[in-house]
Amino acid sequence: MISQLSWKIGGQQGEGLESTDRIFSTALNRLGYYLYGYRHFSSRIKGGHTNNKIRISKKPIRSISDDLDILVAFDQETIDLNAHELCDGGVIVADAKFSPKVPEGIKARLFAVPFTGIAEELGTSLMKNMVATGASAALLDLPIDIIKEVIKEEFGRKGTAIVDKNIEAVSRGAEFIKDETGGPLPELQIEPADGQRRLFMIGNDAIGLGALVAGCRFMPAYPITPASEVMEYLIKRLPKYNGTVIQTEDEIAAITMAIGANYGGVRSLTASAGPGLSLMMEGIGLAGMTETPVVIVDTQRGGPSTGLPTKQEQSDLNAVIYGTHGEIPKIVLAPSTIEECFYDTVEAFNLAEIYQCPVIVVTDLQLSLGKQTAENLDFENIEINRGKIVSEIDPREDGKLFKRYEITEDGISPRAIPGTKNGIYHVTGVEHDEEGRPSEAADNRQKMMDKRLRKMENIQVTNPILVDAPHETPDLLIVGMGSTGGTIDEARSRLDKDGISSNHVTVRLMHPFPTEEIKPYIEKAKKVVVVENNATGQLASLIKLNVGYAEKIANHLKYDGNPFLPSDIHETCKELK
Repeated sequence: MISQLSWKIGGQQGEGLESTDRIFSTALNRLGYYLYGYRHFSSRIKGGHTNNKIRISKKPIRSISDDLDILVAFDQETIDLNAHELCDGGVIVADAKFSPKVPEGIKARLFAVPFTGIAEELGTSLMKNMVATGASAALLDLPIDIIKEVIKEEFGRKGTAIVDKNIEAVSRGAEFIKDETGGPLPELQIEPADGQRRLFMIGNDAIGLGALVAGCRFMPAYPITPASEVMEYLIKRLPKYNGTVIQTEDEIAAITMAIGANYGGVRSLTASAGPGLSLMMEGIGLAGMTETPVVIVDTQRGGPSTGLPTKQEQSDLNAVIYGTHGEIPKIVLAPSTIEECFYDTVEAFNLAEIYQCPVIVVTDLQLSLGKQTAENLDFENIEINRGKIVSEIDPREDGKLFKRYEITEDGISPRAIPGTKNGIYHVTGVEHDEEGRPSEAADNRQKMMDKRLRKMENIQVTNPILVDAPHETPDLLIVGMGSTGGTIDEARSRLDKDGISSNHVTVRLMHPFPTEEIKPYIEKAKKVVVVENNATGQLASLIKLNVGYAEKIANHLKYDGNPFLPSDIHETCKELK
């Protein structure tokens, strides 16, 4: 038996691949397997090649695999595009309808299964995806009862007849494969999992759940890939907690509505991707100037402009840090796991109110949309900190307004929610005095700028970096961010076998940069390799700017729209060492 396996399904967008993937992977999750998924899809509603790849293991995994064991194909294009990933002895399960052929040089077993034919016998070709699900389950010798249970949940709202037809389609697909193979294939049998139930979700859902738990009750947003799922998650759930989601006319409206809600005391966030973030920049500046807390989620994708809207990239780093005109206090968090997406979102709301500034949570497409196993979340220890909100304000004898922007030692002023007795003050986007009244006086300007920026001097963030440093003076320090963490760790295990020692740092606080935390690890390493999905080495540039040691820093960049594979990092690090 094997300890892990990779499965991929491909075809034309709109053929039901998502349902196959969802039901198959959900069943595996319930059996206790760890899963890590990656979606390759086109930026259109229907048509164009798409595929979903799932890595299945009895042990925790945090990256997609280099190779492939099973390829399920709805068309010949899927075989032509993906068969090169198959390991020797891998299996192709393809719809017999298109007379599938194995490309020359590929050593794989082909099983032509009448996905469409069986589905049409049952009444509709749409059920070919369920036939494929059954065939996949049979190859792995999975209990069909688990698949049936998931189908009942997936299609139950459509009635018993639909459920029964889909279950029959699964059973027919499984029977066909069993007849063809004569029984389970030994090389595809995974060791039994522990049966423990774990979360199985995408990063965007974890962000939405984090926002809900943090007390967010309003989300204005405009749909955009790969951020829309945050909005879709909260659309279903916020109304149950007296909250709401509004689909705005554009991202400018979204950010200003979020600022308005936070000004009124309601925790609010908005979510977007690079193009939407660009439109929000003036609004983010307004939040900085008025010292209004607001949380923004940026799910990075391929840019610039429309770019590659459904592909992986990490190229918004400069934008989230430097995009606003002028200078404002701002915090940028970069979670690297599903669990961190949840906890960092909760922390983002606390930080926004503690420091009264914008907080940007920056993810990437793989982390946002790649469905994966996550450990159960700890709801008991969630804390809410609303900062310096004052509810009782003494009246001013001089008749002046509340000093909302009072100059304080830590740069954080007392905050009154509108309606608080004696808490009236002026609000404007122009420079202002302590009461919020417009002021262009030179001395006031300098004092107010200094006050706002003082907030950045003592920011306390949970785990600004994550460190795995078993070596005192390693050959390599590999630095990454976002979804690259698990892939780097897998590459490091291969480097160990090559006799190359390595440490690993994941940067989670992008701004203000955790210079003192990361500096010792850079100093001790013989060479530093910075792994990032962009063309200009934005994270490496941040390290050079804030820490130095440019002479020992090397870039490993990938910007073709695909996430890193363990082999990518392993081979590059071997060369750079």
